[in-house]
Amino acid sequence: MITGVDVSMLCLVSVSMLHSFHCSARFFKFDIPPWFSAVSIALNSDVDLDVTKIERVPKRSLPIICFRDGSPPLPDALNTSLKYSAISGINGLDTEQCFPMEKNITMKLTNELISPGAWYIGLFNGIGDARTQSRMIIRGTSYSFSANISVEACTNSMMRGEFCNSTVNPLSCTTSDVYNSTKAATLKKPTIENAVTCKSNFETLCVQEGVPNLYSLDINNVVEELTITAENIRFNITPSSNASNASDVNLLCFARHGAIPANSLYDYSSDLNKAPLVIRSPLIGRWYISVLPVNLTKKFGETHDGDVKVCYSLESQMLQCPLGKAGPNCTTSSYALQTVLRTSPIPFESYYLPIGEGEYSSANFPLEPLLNNSSNLGESNDIWTYFTFDIPRGAAGRNIHIRLSSNTKINYEVYARFGGLPSVDIWDYYYANKTQKSDQSMFFMLYDSNDNNVDFYIIYAREGTWSFGLRHVNISSDSLKQKTIMSISLEGCPKQCSSHGTCKSSFDATGLTSYSICSCDRNHGGFDCSVEIVSHKGHILQSVFLIGSNAAAILPAFWALRQKAYAEWVIFTASGISSGIYHACDVGTWCALNFGVLQFMDFWLSFMAVISTFVYLATIDEVYKRAIHTTVFIFTALMSITNATRSSNIVLVIVIGALGLLIGWLIEMSTKYSLLTIKLWFYNLVKTLLRRFHWGLILAGFAALFMAGVSWMLETSDSYWIWHSFWHATIYTSSFFFLCSKANIVDAENQLPRSETYALTRQNSFSRE
Repeated sequence: MITGVDVSMLCLVSVSMLHSFHCSARFFKFDIPPWFSAVSIALNSDVDLDVTKIERVPKRSLPIICFRDGSPPLPDALNTSLKYSAISGINGLDTEQCFPMEKNITMKLTNELISPGAWYIGLFNGIGDARTQSRMIIRGTSYSFSANISVEACTNSMMRGEFCNSTVNPLSCTTSDVYNSTKAATLKKPTIENAVTCKSNFETLCVQEGVPNLYSLDINNVVEELTITAENIRFNITPSSNASNASDVNLLCFARHGAIPANSLYDYSSDLNKAPLVIRSPLIGRWYISVLPVNLTKKFGETHDGDVKVCYSLESQMLQCPLGKAGPNCTTSSYALQTVLRTSPIPFESYYLPIGEGEYSSANFPLEPLLNNSSNLGESNDIWTYFTFDIPRGAAGRNIHIRLSSNTKINYEVYARFGGLPSVDIWDYYYANKTQKSDQSMFFMLYDSNDNNVDFYIIYAREGTWSFGLRHVNISSDSLKQKTIMSISLEGCPKQCSSHGTCKSSFDATGLTSYSICSCDRNHGGFDCSVEIVSHKGHILQSVFLIGSNAAAILPAFWALRQKAYAEWVIFTASGISSGIYHACDVGTWCALNFGVLQFMDFWLSFMAVISTFVYLATIDEVYKRAIHTTVFIFTALMSITNATRSSNIVLVIVIGALGLLIGWLIEMSTKYSLLTIKLWFYNLVKTLLRRFHWGLILAGFAALFMAGVSWMLETSDSYWIWHSFWHATIYTSSFFFLCSKANIVDAENQLPRSETYALTRQNSFSRE
C-alpha cells in the first residue's frame, strides 16, 4: 500500500470478443477523473502469441489491442510497426497506439503519461481492408478477453503525482476589472471587456533551486490567448554587493494540457524571468503549470547555499473575444452552430446550422452572407471565419462530415481543431487543396473534392467542442460574387459505406458510447467499403464454382429416381437446387428469398441428404423409414435454425445417419432372425452384409467422403469458394457411390436356413382286416 494514495474508484470491466462479430472488433470505454494519480490495466486473454515472432503472423489474423484518448481507435489508421509489446506502456498522450495481443498484459500509467477523461480500448481480431468485408463463412480462431481497470486517486484534491506527493495550487480567476491602467492601455477595446486574470491564493511563493511549484488552471470556453507571467521576483535573503540580483535567475516555466508537465515532457515552455509564456488559442480543459528555478546558487554564490530561495508571484491572463468575434484582434466573425437532429435509426445523426442567422430548410447554408460580416473584409488577403459546435456525450463513434460546393473555384481553406480555434500553424485536420491536406491517417477521409467541391470526413470525432476555421485566400472582386454552400453534419458511416455495404450501429461493451461501422459486401472492404478486394472477374469465377458445383447433386438424384426411391430423389434434387440458390445469394449475385431462409433451407436439406443416404442402405419396411425420417426432420431442422454453420454439425449429421442405419439393421435382423441362436444370428448378419453391398463402391464412397471432410477442414475465409465448391462435388459423389453400393436383394436372402427336424410317421391304429 502506497502511503498517501487512496484507491477511491475501482472500475471492473469485462469484455468478450467473438470472431463471429461482423467487423471482428470490440470497444469499451472508461473515464479517468481529473484527480487521479495512476491507472492500472490488467488484461487477460486466451491468445497464445509469441511477440518476438510477430512479423511472421499475417496482419489479417493478428489479434491486437489499441488505446486512444477521446474516441474509439482504428488500427487501420496506423502506419507504425506492431512489433512492440503493450507491456512497454503508452508512450504518447494524443496519438493512438496499438500492440499485439498477449496472454497477459499489465501496465500502470501515471498522470504524467496520460490525461484524464474518456479513454477507449479496442480489441481487433485482425487488421487490414478485409476486416470489414463480409464473408461467406467465418472460420478461424476466436478469442475472449477480460479487463480489470483500477484508478488510484489522491485523497487530497490538491495533491498530484504518482505518489500524491506534489501539491498543486489552483489559480483563481476574476474579471478584467482587476487590471491596472497600464495593462489596459496595451489591450484593444474588444479584448478588455472579456479579459480574465488568474492568480494563486498565495501572494508570493519562495522555493529552492530544483524544486518545482505546480499550478492548475481551468479553461472552460474558447480563449484567444493565455499569458503566464511571474512578478515580484526576488530572493528571500539580501545578497552581498558582488552577488547577482534576481533578474539573473532562470525561472523555467513548463505548461501542459491535461497532465502534469516535466522537464522533458511538456507542451510549452519559457523562462519567465526573461519573457512571459504566451500560448495562442489554448485548448479547453485543465492546464498544469510547473515553475522551476535553476542555476540559483551559481547566480547567487555559495555563501548561503542551503538557505537561498527565489520568491515570485504567478499570474495568468486569458484574453477572450466578445460573443460572435474571434481571432488575435477579435475582428473575425465566429458563429455558434445549433444541433438539428435527423430522423434516423442511427443515434446522434444530426446537422448543424448557424444560430440566429435566418431559417434554413435543409442542412446547407450559404457561406458568403456570413463571411461579409467580417470586419476586415477587403483589408486583408487572409480572412478567417470560425464555426464552433459541440458533439454530445456518447457520440464519439460518429463522424463529422464537411461539404463545400460553389459555382466557381473555391477559395477557402478549411482547418479543424478540437477544444480550441485553429490557425495556419495549429490544427488537427485541414484541407487547402488536393496536394495540401491532412493525409497522415484514416481519421481524415477525403471524397470527390475538386476546384468546385470539398467533401471530407473526420472519423470518430471526440466528444466536446470543435472549431472550424475557413481561411479565405485570393480575395478579388470576382471571388466576392461566388455562391458557396456549406454543410456540417454528424453521420454514422462515411459516404454511406460507398454503396457497397450496410452501416451498422452498435454500443461499446459498457453501453455508454454508440459507434457506427460498415459491414461491406463480399467484394469490398476498408473502413468505408471503398476498397475493391474481389474483382468483377473474380466474382464471376466464385459464382460459377459455388453455384455450378451443386450440379453434382444430379448423380444421387438420378440413381434414386431409377431405383424408384422417390423420397430420396426429392431430397437430393431439392438439396442441390436450394444450395445453388443460397450460394447465388451468398456470393452477392441474386437473392430469391431472404438470406436467412435460404441458409436454413440449404443446411437443412444438406443434413437430410446425408442422413437419407444412410437410411436408404437399410432394408426395412416403409413404415419404419417414415418414422426415422420424421424424427430426423425434427432434429436437423433444430440444428439448422440454431447454429447451422458449426463445424461440429457435419460430425453430428454423420453420427445421426449411422445411428439411423444401425436402427434399421436392428429392426431388420430382429424381425427375420429373432428365433435364432446368437451364433446363427451373427452368421446371417455377416452373410447379409457381404451380399447386400458392392464393397468396391462402398470404399469409393468413403474415399469421396474423406475428401469432402478434408475440403471442409481446409476452408478459410479467403479460400472458402474453392474448397466449398470441392465439398459440393465430393459430398454428392459420396452419396452417389453409397446409393449405388446397395445390391438387389434376392429372395433366397429372406429365407430362413434349413434345419434338421424330425416328425412322427402317422400310423393307423386300427387293425387291418
